[in-house]
Amino acid sequence: MLDLAQRARAASRALASLSTDEKNRCLTAMADVIEGAAPRLVEANALDLETGRSLGLSAAMMDRLALNPARIQSMATSLREVAALPDPVGQVLDQRTRPNGLHLSKVAVPIGVVVIIYESRPNVTSEAASLCFKTGNATILRGGKEALHSNRLVADLLVRAGRDTLGERFPSDAIQVVPTPDRDAIPELLSLTQYIDLCMPRGGEGLIRAVTAASRVPVIKHYKGVCHVYVDAHADLEMAGAIVENAKCQRPSTCNSAETLLVDRAVAAEFLPCLASRLASRNVEFHADPASLPLVQIAVGNRPNVVRIATPEDWETEYNDLVINVAVVEGVEGAIAHIARHGSGHSDAIVTRDEATAARFLHAVDSAAVYWNASTRFTDGFEFGMGAEIGISTDKVGARGPMGLAELCSYKWIARGSGQVRG
Repeated sequence: MLDLAQRARAASRALASLSTDEKNRCLTAMADVIEGAAPRLVEANALDLETGRSLGLSAAMMDRLALNPARIQSMATSLREVAALPDPVGQVLDQRTRPNGLHLSKVAVPIGVVVIIYESRPNVTSEAASLCFKTGNATILRGGKEALHSNRLVADLLVRAGRDTLGERFPSDAIQVVPTPDRDAIPELLSLTQYIDLCMPRGGEGLIRAVTAASRVPVIKHYKGVCHVYVDAHADLEMAGAIVENAKCQRPSTCNSAETLLVDRAVAAEFLPCLASRLASRNVEFHADPASLPLVQIAVGNRPNVVRIATPEDWETEYNDLVINVAVVEGVEGAIAHIARHGSGHSDAIVTRDEATAARFLHAVDSAAVYWNASTRFTDGFEFGMGAEIGISTDKVGARGPMGLAELCSYKWIARGSGQVRG
């Protein structure tokens, strides 16, 4: 790990000498290589899927692990999107001239060496590497053992494309994959504070807590995504049904999928039976509070494998699966109180036609992303126009929400004087 970190630190210094044009040419070449290697990526991923099955991974985790032609194309598209975005490095964030004539500029600079620790999703390898590369950061990638073949191949393809584009000017150690699945490698790597500047874990709550506890370098994190959709008394109920279905079913394995549906008591009897029927056709399981349970059962019947009473633990569970909690609340204040008590600060939505009610919800719900009449599934770097994301932060200090290029920069103050001394 020491050698890995030292080479990454050296690569981060070499990255600082690359121009924006050089970085963009590399990213475009990386996209081309990923596209051209689609059959090889599918083949490597098949080995990982077999490993996943042998490990007994859940359906949600297997979905995260899988690469198919559409996802590979999305990886290439993301690389091109990152290339097309403005380079934040070197941007002047603030400047001022003091009464003594000293001119100060606050300038965006790379963080340095960033470690990404993640589970199952091989596309993270490409997304994280591209964002770090564009911002002049070296990256060390540590995926799960279930994705080792895919991750190694993706990283190798990116490095090869960079070398083919820039030759010796491309620092090959700017993108590295930890070569061992040994868990002891993580605390060893994250103890190297003289070489590693930041760690970003992406995965389940257990992984993120373990990384945070082991790390001696700063960690940007979100422990879990317990996301809510609240359907207000003044909602367009057809719109609400479509939003809830998308938020839960479009890709339930993601951290921005909805885990809890809150419904205003005033429309619960009208809305919930229709909604339950709609979601039951998508094989969704319901965990309902006492007020919503009979309304869900109207549509799906009294089937314990489809609907049951919610437990206290359910309200704070990230299922990453076709399971949804349902609760009837007393208006927007009831929804706000429920989210404050059980939410994870990730993404929460209100569906309503009443602007004042929406404004109250958007102001009071303290989450990284808050939506009015839209699905929580948009909390994503690509959907936010960032090209990709290196993670979604629910921290309140520093970066928050989807993290793109700007969030991967630090800054320094540059002072230009003419002999000033402090009296």
